[in-house]
Amino acid sequence: MRRDRVAEDIFVFISETYLQVTSTVVLTSDGAVVIDATPFPAEARQVHQFATDQGQNGIRYVINTHHHADHVYGTFVFEDAEVIAHDTCREMLMGGGEALLRRAKAETPALAEVTLHLPDMTVENSLRLSLGQQSLRLLHLPGHSADGIGVYIEGEKALVAGDCVMPVPYFVGGDRHELARTLRRIQEMEPDFIIAGHGSVLLRGEVDETIEANIAYMQTIEQRVRRVVEEGQPPSTLREIDIESCGLSRIPLDGMVSKLHLENLIALYREFSDL
Repeated sequence: MRRDRVAEDIFVFISETYLQVTSTVVLTSDGAVVIDATPFPAEARQVHQFATDQGQNGIRYVINTHHHADHVYGTFVFEDAEVIAHDTCREMLMGGGEALLRRAKAETPALAEVTLHLPDMTVENSLRLSLGQQSLRLLHLPGHSADGIGVYIEGEKALVAGDCVMPVPYFVGGDRHELARTLRRIQEMEPDFIIAGHGSVLLRGEVDETIEANIAYMQTIEQRVRRVVEEGQPPSTLREIDIESCGLSRIPLDGMVSKLHLENLIALYREFSDL
């Protein structure tokens, strides 16, 4: 994994195995906080080792920003920490988490030892954690998924945003209208930097530009897919709507943003075809 130091006591680990998913370590004199655990045990253990070696008083909390596998599967490695997530995250993991994990193990041998670790504590709208010199606010940030939360580190004006901030906004299985509202809310917070769920850290000068581009992208693809449906064109036509023509780059996440973009288009096509 790649490790970046983004503030005195904040470190971001970026997976080199799966879609540059991030895991954030916040060090405090009362123990470390780990935000998201990555999917694969080998990488999760790297984060665990660092937080244990560099921190004081062990690892106090692991915060899951939402229930998706790439953010929660590594949580079992942090067996002595208290796990926090949104109410709905716990419900989703209890409802279908074990079945999805069995399927994932069958497809991906590297997940063989993973066990599902349900949250020990849940939050509905907001929660404040004060540890040592750090004050962290957990905020409900839905849109990418119904159970999305972000972690605002007040002293650094830093937001660990989970997947509501990505190189391409991704709302399949979520709600694009809620995602747009969440992005506006983040913009109003005026963070000095944002740690996205995947990819690189956004610095202050990039935050507004990125949020505006993401909202404009969602508006653009809605208009273009609606036109495809209204003209009676087949779903195959969607492949002609490339991500760059909608205002975003095809380069991030080793080019996988184009796949996520196409999935957004397909979801909109299905939605508009049912009207």
